Amino acid sequence: MTRYSFRRHQHIRRGADFDRAFREGSRARTELLLVVVCENGLEHSRLGLSVGKRIWKSAVRRNRVRRIFREAFRLTQHELPAGLDVVLVPGKPRLEPRLGATCDDLRRLVSKAHRRLLEKREQRA
Repeated sequence: MTRYSFRRHQHIRRGADFDRAFREGSRARTELLLVVVCENGLEHSRLGLSVGKRIWKSAVRRNRVRRIFREAFRLTQHELPAGLDVVLVPGKPRLEPRLGATCDDLRRLVSKAHRRLLEKREQRA
């Protein structure tokens, strides 16, 4: 049976991990969100969220965007490649995301960014 939990060890918390993801990671975007993917060397994937005041001035609205992004990750984490740090950034200001569309975009964008990351690694070798 698949567990749909989102535990503490699945969060990206350190600023250094965010910096590494933005520096070394691969990106893919839609109008809804930007996904940055980087390998983390662990057996599980982790989620980081970057939702600034540019998206919504209201903290309540920003937190709603974060909750929807977290829930989309929780529901789709078993379909995503393991061992990745996934950072989600809203694609535009005043974003009103829907869970279904976010889940679909997340699946598609993570696989696209992961494919780009693998191609980048092959070019270096």
